[in-house]
Amino acid sequence: MEDHKLDVAFWNYDRTRALADGSVTIDGVDATFHSARIVTEIFEAMIRDRAYDVSELGMSYFLRTMDFEDPPFLAIPVFPNRCFRHSAIYINKASGIERPEDLRGKTIGELALYGHDAGVWPKGMLSDEYGVTPDQCRWVIGGIDFPLKPIDFVPQPHPENVEVSYAEPDDDLGEKLAAGEIDALISADVPKCVLEKTPSVGRLFEDYEQTERDYYRRTGLFPIMHTVVVNKALAADNPDLIRKVYKGFCDAKAVTAEQFTRGMTFNNMALMLPWATKLVEEDRAILGDDWWPYGMEANRKAVDTFLRYHYKQGLSKRRLTCEDIFVSDLMNT
Repeated sequence: MEDHKLDVAFWNYDRTRALADGSVTIDGVDATFHSARIVTEIFEAMIRDRAYDVSELGMSYFLRTMDFEDPPFLAIPVFPNRCFRHSAIYINKASGIERPEDLRGKTIGELALYGHDAGVWPKGMLSDEYGVTPDQCRWVIGGIDFPLKPIDFVPQPHPENVEVSYAEPDDDLGEKLAAGEIDALISADVPKCVLEKTPSVGRLFEDYEQTERDYYRRTGLFPIMHTVVVNKALAADNPDLIRKVYKGFCDAKAVTAEQFTRGMTFNNMALMLPWATKLVEEDRAILGDDWWPYGMEANRKAVDTFLRYHYKQGLSKRRLTCEDIFVSDLMNT
């Protein structure tokens, strides 16, 4: 039987590289793999043009499509991008922000759109753990370090009681933070002013690694940023094919994980990072041997938390469940 042709898109991650370079194949699939300069270009091509059969999508971008009249996608429980996000909250040191509660009444910048994936998690965490809710702050949406193309291919709702404005296209929120024009910034990308150690800026949680590790120990949550979606019609017509696609992503991730763990014998000399083996040891001690899990069982709590945040922050019209958004045949993974 001829292999099924699929166009598959994702960014250049170590956990997907074995698919892109052909060292891992998807059984019964003749796949053409696509990427882009920045990951939102993949999102736009998938949402606006249905350019791929299988594609990485940011969780918030995907969930917004669930409010379309005919939602076009379902997800498979593959999560190529996840990141703890206490480290994504930056402050101007003269703004009077010394603890999370001090964000109340402040003007906060946010990258790209109100409720980008790396914004949903900090807002939810700030609400859950410190009682700081989005309506207590003012929000300015824009880009950092380079002009941002408008994210006009998904709805951009926000609650009526939350004050949201938009920066000019050429504005740089990182520069505004450094100049004190905004008090804080939440961003998936690290602004240049932080990387260059501009004296006027810092992080809300300076010891963010310890804070994030403690957060995981207390909550069991490893925040999910992106998932992988398939066209809904393809999932309905070819459930066995979708299971094979899921397995292909799992196999590719396993190749990279094995490289790290096997490399511990040789102090991970292939990586230009001192103490990399110690980091692998620490991560496995806290997160488990499968420290970057796919599948529903290991990720249901994190997904449910994101769905709750997305609804409470006014980004979804209804409170979605895992059963609403994932391919049904993969719910037992």
